Amino acid sequence: MKKSIYTLALIGLIQFGCTDNFDEINTDPTRSSEASFDANLLLPSIQYKHASATAGYNGSILFQSMWVKILASTTSGAASYYSNADKYVISSNTNSYLASSWNTDFGAASFAYEMEQLAAEKPLLSNLKNIAIIMQIQSLAAISDIYGDIPYSEALKAKSAGLILPVYDTQESIYKSMLSRLETAVVALDPAGAIPTNDAFTYKGDIVKWKKYGYSLMLKLAMRLTKVDLATAKTYAEKAAKGGTFTSISDDAYIMTDEANGYTNGNGSALSTPADVYQVRWSKRLIDYLKENDDPRLGKIAEVPQAGLAANQSFDKAGNSTPAIQMGLPNGYDLNGGATDITKAPGYPGPTGSGADVTPIGNYSRPTQFYRDRSGPLYVLTYAQTELLLAEAATRGFAVGGTAAAHYKNAVSAGIQSLSYFGAEASIPAATANAYAEAHPLVEANALKQINEQYWATTGMFFNFVEAWNNWKRSGFPELTPVNYVGNFSGGQIPRRQPYPTSEATLNGVNYNAAVGRLNGGNNWVSRSWWDK
Repeated sequence: MKKSIYTLALIGLIQFGCTDNFDEINTDPTRSSEASFDANLLLPSIQYKHASATAGYNGSILFQSMWVKILASTTSGAASYYSNADKYVISSNTNSYLASSWNTDFGAASFAYEMEQLAAEKPLLSNLKNIAIIMQIQSLAAISDIYGDIPYSEALKAKSAGLILPVYDTQESIYKSMLSRLETAVVALDPAGAIPTNDAFTYKGDIVKWKKYGYSLMLKLAMRLTKVDLATAKTYAEKAAKGGTFTSISDDAYIMTDEANGYTNGNGSALSTPADVYQVRWSKRLIDYLKENDDPRLGKIAEVPQAGLAANQSFDKAGNSTPAIQMGLPNGYDLNGGATDITKAPGYPGPTGSGADVTPIGNYSRPTQFYRDRSGPLYVLTYAQTELLLAEAATRGFAVGGTAAAHYKNAVSAGIQSLSYFGAEASIPAATANAYAEAHPLVEANALKQINEQYWATTGMFFNFVEAWNNWKRSGFPELTPVNYVGNFSGGQIPRRQPYPTSEATLNGVNYNAAVGRLNGGNNWVSRSWWDK
């Protein structure tokens, strides 16, 4: 990530550093031009922006993390902003939060488009150009999955074509275009060609791994369509499997962030804030799932804090990670003393501490220390996810090679092993992971439920909350009971989309209104996008 520290400045220089309309005396010789700028310098900023678009306060920890009952919070005091997530209740900065994923991922897509233009017509940069297209697709797909119809065909072209008021394309047309463009780009990647020189993934420019990444992304996008266009889902899932998806955890796509150089992990940043480390707990739904299945990850990801309010508000005092004592916080409770006060929750374990140092939520499990690392990993797409999607594809009768049971076993083991990116304290030996996967096979009669619950839990423990939410919308698993807290913004339903940023109504009003008019129910939290039928 350190090489990319100058990227933002250089983008600006591309725009202003070379022109026929200025005398030579007015041209700064130290500035870059499009002809001399190394397009490779854009790649890590694209990767970091995309990974960060759904991390921390960019939205997901304040929305999706608790919508799908991975995390929970009593949302009182300084951390009242978690009301958006735990109770579907507006906080003072909700409009800002709901725009963050949009703005950040469009920023990533814009950089990727610029990288594509700089690499065009340069044979030595052919692989970089196709990677730029793949990165555009991953960013635009993420935005569409959160919001629905978005600017696509005319997006990113303010500089190149003067398009500053782009139309909103339908999600259906976007997906069909993305899958087609993705196939062309991935096929064109050439392992014998020049490799990217500034890759922030662990691939280090390895084109074989980039091809696997492209096909794994194709599989994920294809499987998004199982409710609405099964034929297209089947076609592209089979193409992805034939092309070659991830084959081990060494193919996992993730970013190791770098707090010292300004590339902070948003999740770690949130959870190393005293109000957040106190208020953010694992949901009862997730902890119960892990305990019921005797999952070895439980003893790594969860801790009961030391007794008392001070210890609960401290992010450097380790708690007790003994699996048997872990207890998830039920969603939808508060500390307000009324009917929804946490002390009224079924099975309430009582407070910890005493006197001024007492806390009523002290016995509920919170994420362990490694989740608070501001230079920790941000997961983008993993082998575990890919194998679970292949398991579902095989269950549906798609010709993806291998059996659903084999893909599921690979996924369970991989999901356990890939926690190791958080560090030694999160690592579980491969032998343990393999033994667990062997002892918890796929049951054919319950396959779709089992596969998608595992997807939810695995992406949840990776803190990839938006992915857990998207796959829940698509699959319906796990079965979740919504919170119906007083004053909620979704009518007591689990939100299925984020409303468009409020600025769109004024900045791009005509096209925004056309998109809102296509939503069944309007621009709200529960209107469903095209693939979420």
